[in-house]
Amino acid sequence: MKFAPGAWKYAILPLLVAPFALVFSVTASLLALAASAGTLAFFRDPERTPPPTGVVSPADGTVSVLREEGDRVRLGVFMNVWHVHVIRAPFDATVTDVEHVSGANRPAFSKESDRNERVHVRFETASPNLPAAAEPATDTTQNQDEPTSDAEVTFIAGAFARRIHPYTERGDDVDRGDRLGHIAFGSRVDLLFPPTVDLEDVAVDVGDSMTAGETVVLESAADPGSNFVLER
Repeated sequence: MKFAPGAWKYAILPLLVAPFALVFSVTASLLALAASAGTLAFFRDPERTPPPTGVVSPADGTVSVLREEGDRVRLGVFMNVWHVHVIRAPFDATVTDVEHVSGANRPAFSKESDRNERVHVRFETASPNLPAAAEPATDTTQNQDEPTSDAEVTFIAGAFARRIHPYTERGDDVDRGDRLGHIAFGSRVDLLFPPTVDLEDVAVDVGDSMTAGETVVLESAADPGSNFVLER
């Protein structure tokens, strides 16, 4: 079993305490072993296989937010203690910015969590799994090599999640399903879709269960390798 970075830092102390606790109490020793095993389970990092097409969920958990914000759509996934807390790329992209924002540590399921500590990972993407932007009718100055979409994955700390660990930095290229980072002991992950995505395009709803890197949250807008957008 693979574990996210930092797992043993948290698990080693109760593991070392367990044999000494046995001198005083079998129960205390078992509790220490359980704490160590529980910590390792929390940091587990199983392999995931993305489906052939579609935008995939960035996190394990339950959809807690699905709303329009101006011309954008936000999808939020709440992670409970039993979920895998490794975050994955929803589509092929290039990282353009990684920004840490200080804030509170409110429960991730509350409305106040929008002001919590967070890390924004911003992307440029021309993924065929996303709806293509309309071509401008008169603007001939746009660089054709520039990506056509931009998006953002936000790691949000919660009441117990005080450590956000992004794995990527500006300029990194990521493939769909690649690991972007993890949140130690929490909490919520948001995906802000590119402006080309409408609310009705999203294939999941509030309350749906997600598996990072595998659950399709937006069906592919075009066949892989094709430059043609499917007619709806």
